[in-house]
Amino acid sequence: MARVSDRFTEHLANLPAAARVDVPTRRRAGVFRRALRHEVNRIHDPRRLVMMVILGCVGGLVLAGLLARGETAGADSRAYWAAGRLWLNGGDPYHPSGPFMPYVYSPWVLPFFVPWSILPWEVAWFVWRGVTVIGLLWSVHWAYARRPMTTAILLVLLAFPMAANLDTGNINLPLTLLLFWAQFSRPAMTGLLWMVAATVKWVPIAFLPFLSPRGRLWGLFWLALALLLTALTLPQTLVQLEVLFSFQRPLRIDYLVFVWGIVPWAWRHPEAFRWLMPSIWPNAAQNGARVASLWRDHWKRSPGRTTETLRRIIRARVKAFLGLGT
Repeated sequence: MARVSDRFTEHLANLPAAARVDVPTRRRAGVFRRALRHEVNRIHDPRRLVMMVILGCVGGLVLAGLLARGETAGADSRAYWAAGRLWLNGGDPYHPSGPFMPYVYSPWVLPFFVPWSILPWEVAWFVWRGVTVIGLLWSVHWAYARRPMTTAILLVLLAFPMAANLDTGNINLPLTLLLFWAQFSRPAMTGLLWMVAATVKWVPIAFLPFLSPRGRLWGLFWLALALLLTALTLPQTLVQLEVLFSFQRPLRIDYLVFVWGIVPWAWRHPEAFRWLMPSIWPNAAQNGARVASLWRDHWKRSPGRTTETLRRIIRARVKAFLGLGT
């Protein structure tokens, strides 16, 4: 290998200057040609072509709808913007006056909206939607690079909920992106992102099992801190709950965007949803019946030891779930 390299270096040294400059250029051009040929061959796959056409049509319809809405869009994010301004001016964000919907989230979360709400509405709305779209595109790029067809199908299924959130500026989609981001963060940040999402909306509470074990532990720690803050702001929290349960909203199809927050975990676990396949249900039922029979026989022989064994198993499972080891 060293001799070949020396001969190649000697050959380059004997070439004219113009030719020496041209060799790396031709080599790069060859790399680009091979990469382009590879991409063209991939696009020739009929399934990819169909999904590209469907995604293009769906994306075009979503974009057309968002543009058609124009200034009427952003009703939900306008409520967060107005709440921050009202709070700064000593008003009541839970009972706003004017064309604003009430703020319905925890009172201690409200200060986080204040820096953004200082901006004029046109600028604030541009920032809100722009950051959301950039985060969504980043998540789509990550998922598509790993499972193109599955990602495309899921995007088609979630196109309407995502469009609804982008239209109203609801916080569901930013919280979903926080859950997505939590899958790539260190345990403390993972738990913090989950806590923020679960505090603003209750749906993300169900995402705790999809975090890393240490992330779950940190998530419970941050959640305990959030409960403490809720207790310290109890009078305002009671007002918030009253407004929340009296606020009438239509069927919340837009909540389906939270499914996107599971994507990093599911895409990295090929057998994540294997239990949804009916073909494995008979074997799973047989195994469950066999385990139940073993526990029943164990209980008949020694009830005391069975209880202690069950306690040890539960303790070990809880420690493993929270990343505490044995």
